[in-house]
Amino acid sequence: MTGPMFFPVPAPMALGALSVALDAALADPAMASREIVGIAPLESAGPGDLAFLDNAAYARFATETRAGACLIAPKFAGRLAPGTAALITAEPYRAFARATALLFPSSTRPQSVFGTIGIAAGAFVHPTARLEAGVTVDPGAVIGPGAEIGRGTLVAAHAVIGPEVRIGRDCAIGPHASITHALIGNRVIIHAGARIGQDGFGFALGARGHLKVPQIGRVILQDDVDIGANTTVDRGANRDTIIGEGSKIDNLVQIGHNVVIGRHCVIVGQAGVSGSSVLEDYAVLAGQAGIAGHVRIGMGAQVGAKAGVMADVPAGARIIGAPAKPVKQFFREVATLERLAQKGPDTREKPDQAGGTDPAGA
Repeated sequence: MTGPMFFPVPAPMALGALSVALDAALADPAMASREIVGIAPLESAGPGDLAFLDNAAYARFATETRAGACLIAPKFAGRLAPGTAALITAEPYRAFARATALLFPSSTRPQSVFGTIGIAAGAFVHPTARLEAGVTVDPGAVIGPGAEIGRGTLVAAHAVIGPEVRIGRDCAIGPHASITHALIGNRVIIHAGARIGQDGFGFALGARGHLKVPQIGRVILQDDVDIGANTTVDRGANRDTIIGEGSKIDNLVQIGHNVVIGRHCVIVGQAGVSGSSVLEDYAVLAGQAGIAGHVRIGMGAQVGAKAGVMADVPAGARIIGAPAKPVKQFFREVATLERLAQKGPDTREKPDQAGGTDPAGA
């Protein structure tokens, strides 16, 4: 079996040009002509590779690395092996992300799985759909009546775009994704298997059975939103479900109907946000966090992994646990329980009802 290269080998890039593109200081200008042709971790990088270091846990690899260059925080710059060029920057990881995008541009968003240019013969595009020049549609994709898609957007194999859906420019819709009842901005990425715009989970409960509440709202995804694989975003019931610009949502996340997510929020895998809740700008939900319905998470608040949030969270708060509580309080309670557990069971004799003692503690 051959070992395929899933991303094309990049053209060599000189360190001088790379340092300018990344706004990083090249510690030794004499190395400006050295060329970078790949990326790799510090411990396995070779002379043509770019690595990065901004976490002390990996600093032990710095003195022995064979990397051609390393994006590195100033506090670690003196630890690099003599043959490795130091590209000094205050944010090495962020610079590394930009460098990877420069070297491997096709890695930044889903690509056509069929190498399609334009509309593939096996695609199904309704005659009333309107696609700008430069849209790519893979085989098996279905685009419904009245849908509009902007230039530079990819609709990958077997994706389904529903009637009247609007998708902006330079978006990527992954394989088997489905989008209905949605308005989508520019540069939005929706990964494979995501479901956008299906009806929300709404029922009027009662002794005579549970009556389904029609969901007549929409989903609005603003510019630069990223939706992970197999994530679901329900359309609103009587108003819209909205995800603000720049927000990033991981794989396997559930967003309920009428939810409003602000700008530049981060929601990690397996988290769930129940209907009509609000996340203000820059809020963070860690993995498997659960947000009850009609709850507001304040601006910049951070919700820890597996937290169960059942009440409003103030702006800037950090909470964890189920039910969720402030991080400091949670860990004080954990420490108290640990101390009690270390003491062992209470073996003192307890008085019985007659005023005597009960050695068994019954």
